[in-house]
Amino acid sequence: MSLASNQSTAIQVSEVSVLLGAITAVDQVSLKISSGKWTSIIGPNGAGKSTLLRVFAGLIQGSFQTSIFEQDMRQLSAKSRAKLISWLGQSEAINGDMSVYDLVMLGRLPHQSWIGSPSQQDHLAVLDALRQVQADGWINRSVDELSGGERQRVLIARALAVDAQILMMDEPLNNLDPPHQADCLNLIKGLVNSNKTIITVLHEISFALHSDEIVIMDQGRVINQNSSQDLGLHRDIEKVFDQRIKIYPLMDDFVVLFN
Repeated sequence: MSLASNQSTAIQVSEVSVLLGAITAVDQVSLKISSGKWTSIIGPNGAGKSTLLRVFAGLIQGSFQTSIFEQDMRQLSAKSRAKLISWLGQSEAINGDMSVYDLVMLGRLPHQSWIGSPSQQDHLAVLDALRQVQADGWINRSVDELSGGERQRVLIARALAVDAQILMMDEPLNNLDPPHQADCLNLIKGLVNSNKTIITVLHEISFALHSDEIVIMDQGRVINQNSSQDLGLHRDIEKVFDQRIKIYPLMDDFVVLFN
């Protein structure tokens, strides 16, 4: 039985505070992230969104406690954590001398021994991940030849190749054109339907409103956490963006307009 089995909470943090230099990036945050759901973290620039996501991933640790499927993150080995959590950082630098296929294969490292060669399962996982982002025709291309949007799709494929129970992505829409943003939305919904837990940091409010839950942050604190359909949450989103946006219902969806 996997660590994730029968758990309703994927990530839980208690009393998290993080200082970056003289700045309190996260200030006394306690919350739970639901398992098998898509949660988006939104808020203005400097709200602490990316820092909190790094806490969730175990990339920032401190005196606070971070639990994954109700187990203390510190009790997990680095390899066990890497199998459970797949990570896509914001504007990641990558080696341009590497082929697309080799870059995505890096996502399979948690499943391999230190001296072992990739297994058939590893190769199948890489090809499937590339197929999901419509990049399976690029396997021999150098990463250095790719546009910004193409690189982002390959980085998403690397995250998918891990086949982790939790996928964390910081600004996954970076450099993606509208059709591929729509593809990303469909991809995330498909992962959730297969019981994966997705956590994204987003600036695109209209995109975030498709999440199951939204966490609003401002000045390092959580202002609200609720269903993306909750009207009170919508009013808090408008408030943290200084009433510069307005969220309106539109048939079975919502539209975000600028004031």
